Amino acid sequence: MRGVWNGDGWVRDGDTVVVTGGSSGIGAATARVFAERGCRVVVVGRSADAVQRSARRCGGVPCVADLAGPGAVDTVLDVAGEPDVLVCNAGVGGAGPLAYAGPAEVEHLVRVNLLAPALLLRAVLPGMLRRGRGHLVLVSSIAGGMAVGGEAVYSATKAGLHALAASVRHEVAGHGIGVTVVVPGAVDTAFFDRRGTPYPRRFPRPVPAG
Repeated sequence: MRGVWNGDGWVRDGDTVVVTGGSSGIGAATARVFAERGCRVVVVGRSADAVQRSARRCGGVPCVADLAGPGAVDTVLDVAGEPDVLVCNAGVGGAGPLAYAGPAEVEHLVRVNLLAPALLLRAVLPGMLRRGRGHLVLVSSIAGGMAVGGEAVYSATKAGLHALAASVRHEVAGHGIGVTVVVPGAVDTAFFDRRGTPYPRRFPRPVPAG
């Protein structure tokens, strides 16, 4: 038996692990680590080509789903079944003063970064509670623990993940389910390119995803 995260029990060979945002960056690196430890990894992402490539690299199962859209949670569970580990890594960035942000941009950030993880946790928790084991991993950001000018909504969604995790941790205490929040600093991925604004700071210097 080999382990990755330990809640009230080790993640075991053959366990099903769902990694959202698994087609690149932190998500792809995470998927590889779980696959190397004998897990069945379900790689979730929006781009069919990118998801297929990431899944092939780690020997995982591809799942194409846009977490901002309706029916995404059902799509993930149709492919994954009842996962033993859920890694909510998918996220989008936003930069610029809140006063000039479009309503659609604000809503998209909240849907992907906070609402989708909450709905995924809601969907997988009944099975984990029934089995008496499982692990929930929420990938936040250093921006969720500090005020970042020009990233108000992004920072708020990431701070929301901390509160979500802490609350769920109380709810599952004693049921064999672990809850982990991962707080990356600056990571050298395509994240900043996708949000349309390059990383502006000298410190902290971005580090590789894996």
